[in-house]
Amino acid sequence: MCAAAAESLRIEISPGEAVSGLAIRPRQSRACYVFAHGAGAGMTHASMEAVAAGLAERGIASLRYQFPYMEKGSKRPDAPAVAHAVVRAAVAEAGRRWPALPLIAGGRSFGGRMTSQAQALSPLPGVRGLAFLGFPLHPAGKPSSDRARHLAEVDIPMLFLQGTRDALAELRLLEPVVKSLGSRATLRLLEGADHSFHVLKSSGRNDREVMGEALDAFAAWVDEIVG
Repeated sequence: MCAAAAESLRIEISPGEAVSGLAIRPRQSRACYVFAHGAGAGMTHASMEAVAAGLAERGIASLRYQFPYMEKGSKRPDAPAVAHAVVRAAVAEAGRRWPALPLIAGGRSFGGRMTSQAQALSPLPGVRGLAFLGFPLHPAGKPSSDRARHLAEVDIPMLFLQGTRDALAELRLLEPVVKSLGSRATLRLLEGADHSFHVLKSSGRNDREVMGEALDAFAAWVDEIVG
C-alpha cells in the first residue's frame, strides 16, 4: 500500500492560538492515530516520520501535532493543563476531518503520557483506545510507578509498546502496572530495544526491523479493538 503525502494544517487551541499539525490518510484507512511527540523532538523528527509512514502502509491514518513549547523552540515542556488542551484540540480536529474513522490517541513518551492523563481526566471524544510508543514510567535512574497512577482511571483499551532496555520503564515495575489494568491493557515487548526503539548491533537486528515489529503489533491491536 502506497503511503499518502503528509498535509500541513493548523490546529486551533483557543482563539488566536494554534499549533502545527501533519495529517496523512492513505486510501482505505480503517482508523486514525492522533499522534503526539516526545519531550525532546517534535512531529517532524525522523522517528515520528517513520511511524506515520509505517502506519500509512498498514492502512492507518495519522494526525501528528506540536505542543506549544516545541512550536516556540523551547526545551521546557508545557504544563500538563496546557498539554491536555492541545491533546483535546488535536483529537477534535481528527474527528472533524475524518468523522467516519475510529480514533486511537497516544504518542511517544511525554506525548503518550499527556494523552493518557487527558483521557483519565475526561474521556477524549471518539477515541477508542490509547497507544503508547515507550510509556515513560519514571525518569532515568529514578525507578517508580507514580506516573502510572492515573491509568487506573482510563477505561478504554491501552497498548504499551516497550523496549526491554528502556531506561524510563524498568520491566520489574512496568509489568505489574500493566497487569493491574487487566484486560484493558496489552504489553508488547520489543526485545533489546531502548526507549527510542534503538537496538545494539550485537542484538542481530536493526532499528528498522524493530520498528516494523512495533507497527505490525500496533496494526494488529487496532484491528482487535475497532473490529
